[in-house]
Amino acid sequence: QVQLVESGGGSVQAGGSLRLSCVVSGYTSSRYCMAWFRKPPGKEREGVVSFATGGTSTYYADAVKGRFTISHDVAKNTLYLEMDSLKPEDTAMYYCAAQREEYGIDWCSTIYEFNYWGQGTQVTVSS
Repeated sequence: QVQLVESGGGSVQAGGSLRLSCVVSGYTSSRYCMAWFRKPPGKEREGVVSFATGGTSTYYADAVKGRFTISHDVAKNTLYLEMDSLKPEDTAMYYCAAQREEYGIDWCSTIYEFNYWGQGTQVTVSS
């Protein structure tokens, strides 16, 4: 069973930075799709970035392009989301998510189904 454990949220002023981490366990393959989603207060959940292991495809939402960077430490089985130049509108609960291993990386986009979810970590950006 795939498990995802997030950490790294917190409160920061506008313009600041945070790094979220997601420790992944349970995959037997090296090719799978992961993503970060967020749910702002009073709004629907939205995709932030999707990432196919091996770095073959990475897609950022327009709202975070140029400010957020996803990376993957294979040795530590950890996915990171570096968030810079944070804005109050980035305030949300952030979730790490992953797809089933049998999907491979062919359906790696936040518009498709994700099967495993972390518990979420809160990011609050004050103006």
